[in-house]
Amino acid sequence: MNPEERAREFDAADPLGPYRNRFTLPEGVIYLDGNSLGALPKATPAAMARVVEQEWGEGLIRSWNGPDFGGAGWFDAASRIGGKIAPLIGAGPHEVIACDSTSVNLFKLIAAALNMRPGRKVILSEPGNFPTDLYMIAGLERQGLAERRLAARGDLTKALDGDVALLMLTHVHYKTGALHDMAALTRAAHEAGALVLWDLSHSTGAMPVELNAAGADFAVGCGYKYLCGGPGAPAFAYLAERHHAALDQPLTGWFGHAAPFAFSDDYEGAPGIERLLCGTSPVLGLAALEVGVDLIAEIGVGRLYAKSQALSEFFLECLMAFKVDLEQVSPPKSTARGSQLSFRHPDAYAICQALIARGVIGDFRDPDVLRLGFAPAYLSFANIAAAARHLAEVLASGEWQRAEFSQRAVVT
Repeated sequence: MNPEERAREFDAADPLGPYRNRFTLPEGVIYLDGNSLGALPKATPAAMARVVEQEWGEGLIRSWNGPDFGGAGWFDAASRIGGKIAPLIGAGPHEVIACDSTSVNLFKLIAAALNMRPGRKVILSEPGNFPTDLYMIAGLERQGLAERRLAARGDLTKALDGDVALLMLTHVHYKTGALHDMAALTRAAHEAGALVLWDLSHSTGAMPVELNAAGADFAVGCGYKYLCGGPGAPAFAYLAERHHAALDQPLTGWFGHAAPFAFSDDYEGAPGIERLLCGTSPVLGLAALEVGVDLIAEIGVGRLYAKSQALSEFFLECLMAFKVDLEQVSPPKSTARGSQLSFRHPDAYAICQALIARGVIGDFRDPDVLRLGFAPAYLSFANIAAAARHLAEVLASGEWQRAEFSQRAVVT
């Protein structure tokens, strides 16, 4: 049976197949970049129009208050949406807040961890971690507050010593898709007296995460990938309940105040997760994010992960059937990687552009990685078979060698 026939059988038996119709997907496009920007839920434009036209246009400033005061509840949106994200990452609803960007939340939590571990300044991570994670350490390092230490994956536990305040890692590696053992590394860090911060940007909404079961201290994640919150969507931050009282984060903005509308000259942090807030919540961004979070929660992370594993395994089968020989840099076992596959080729950028010209949208990661994401909420097995065939044809024909495919855009 050829790949297209197998795909039809898989799609006919796919319980998540109907959810594809809940997203806006351009005709003739196979979207394998949902691990970078999720597709648009069809309900999002109407939700945003309601916020703009009714809540803003008619309710005006009254919309900050809740329904009991004739408002739309804008003030509580960050906590409400954080509470909806919480079950997706194995946390309590009072431990997650939707706010700011991933980078800003990293800065806040790294600084908080340093305050909780006086006498320790080392932030331990790995080379090749997502750049913004490393840049946030560097910013604190320039202020004399932190010291960066990098260790290869296999050497992380050996690098944990009495100087390490925080172990900071990305759960699913952005480039390779390789998965860290969250529970084991968290346990090792705690045994060394360090705290742990997990970046869940490539995990949340794509695979099960159990922060509390693993004993994690902090986590961050973005809202625009698998949560389909739209470009620049608000991120989220997790703070284990046991750390709420000790939290001392550096960005002491008015929304994180215990009584922001008392307008006191002196800062007093809110008693719970709200202390991680800083400036005014981005209401429009939160409105879009909430639609995506609700939809992913409805589908169920367990079902999404099972399908993403099946999609990636089927893609590899298709490559074998089409006799495609590419170096795979993602772990060979689907249980050891997130919802993506990455391949190495010296002309990966040009290959990626040739695929995009055919309507197969993946992305490139410098210097030589072709990265394909498998967002299971809206991808079909027929999409996967077709994408594999396009890749085989691009490679076999040398189509990627056309000059226009080597022209680098700013965003790759």
